[in-house]
Amino acid sequence: MPDDFHHHFRDGDKTKNVLAQASERFARCIAMPNLKPPVTNTALATEYYNHLMENLPNKDCGFKPLMTLYLTDNTTPEEIKKAKSTGFIHAAKYYPAGATTNSDFGVTSLDKVYPALRAMEEVGMVLCIHSEVSRDEIDIFDREGVFIQEVMMPLLRDFGKLKIVMEHISTAEAVEFVKNGPPNLAATITAHHLMYNRNALLVGGVKPHFYCLPILKRETHRLALVQAATSGSPKFFAGTDSAPHTTSSKESACGCAGVYTAHAAVEFYTEIFESEDKLDLLESFLSIHGAAHYGLERNEKTITLIKKSWNIPATYEFGGGDTVTPLRAGQSVSWSIEK
Repeated sequence: MPDDFHHHFRDGDKTKNVLAQASERFARCIAMPNLKPPVTNTALATEYYNHLMENLPNKDCGFKPLMTLYLTDNTTPEEIKKAKSTGFIHAAKYYPAGATTNSDFGVTSLDKVYPALRAMEEVGMVLCIHSEVSRDEIDIFDREGVFIQEVMMPLLRDFGKLKIVMEHISTAEAVEFVKNGPPNLAATITAHHLMYNRNALLVGGVKPHFYCLPILKRETHRLALVQAATSGSPKFFAGTDSAPHTTSSKESACGCAGVYTAHAAVEFYTEIFESEDKLDLLESFLSIHGAAHYGLERNEKTITLIKKSWNIPATYEFGGGDTVTPLRAGQSVSWSIEK
């Protein structure tokens, strides 16, 4: 069964709706910690883990959330070791301060988290990174490339044994950097960055449900991502970055960043691999490479995909009285999960 190494479940009464769709498609998901307040310590991660387990619509489905800590300038080595000892906290997330949704408490300078990173390297905890700088003077389309130069290169130089995941890479530069990087470096790729370029967001009017961070890029970058995802390289694996927001908060004067794909992420990935005549490599991308990088056993449970189209609703329920608009709302997807 597939794994998703980047998923936003939100909290409160919205979690149950997200879990219902994610747990049908994934056996395990890395649960992002950028809540309000963020999940910055073991106690909060334990509380969130319990919330996720309590809100599973099918308690017997075997789904496991893989928890993460939100790294801050003040995260201590002791907290890292305490988190790792739980057995259910598998990673820590590096958000550059201000880079994305609820990242205001993120890291302000790489050197401030070196003690925590050394502890992570020692205990074998994975570092997940939102790989963009957040400075106003850097163009939004260039932020991933600048991050590679300013953060990733020093990080790899100083931490040769720390397992690192550049999450939701979006450029050809990131593909080449990961491809040519050391064995401890890997990357996740979203379905929406594989399917769409920035024209989907900007041509014919601004389409807020395509707005995400990192932002969609040129077609040349999309093609590089598709080549990487379907190459069979163990350095690339699925991380949907499915990030639900209410329909009203997306369709506003200052819409939130995030694309919701939990409803059909596996089906979307399957379409992409089919289009490249690489269905034989789909299982590795969805179920093998990520587990290996995280040091996890492969899932024993399976799902079966069939070539049968279905129509995606215009919206889904999202907590009490709200809706979320899914990717490709009102359109069809050509693959289904056999029930």
